[in-house]
Amino acid sequence: MPQPLAPPDDDEPAARPGRGFLWPVRGSVISDYGAKPGGLQNDGINIAAPRGAAIRAAEAGSVVYAGNELRGFGNLLLVRHRDGWITAYAHADEILVKRGDTVLRGQTIARVGSTGGVSSPQLHFEVRRGSRPLNPRDYLGPQTAAAAP
Repeated sequence: MPQPLAPPDDDEPAARPGRGFLWPVRGSVISDYGAKPGGLQNDGINIAAPRGAAIRAAEAGSVVYAGNELRGFGNLLLVRHRDGWITAYAHADEILVKRGDTVLRGQTIARVGSTGGVSSPQLHFEVRRGSRPLNPRDYLGPQTAAAAP
């Protein structure tokens, strides 16, 4: 992951207000956050979903990156939120927003795909505070029909 633009305010992430982040897509988690065999690390979660399903912004913010220059991530979006929070959305089939766009919580920003280093349709989703990756499950609200494709 590239270094985000906003550093954290302190060492501990602030609690998310209200319900937390929205699930960006409805689906099954196929890879959890944390250490993996072979010394690998997943800095987010991977959610299996049908190709073309809507990927929604987990919170309102501004798009700070939209492209495919980072090896392994395929089509990737980074959205900066208030208080130094960043969410990342990788492996998209289609990106529907561009750098500098303001997005609303729940807005469709991309479509699920299998770009980058994956072979099946899925979303790699990360939550960061500054440059520090955090377990997205700790910050996501309930997975509801609002996240449906």
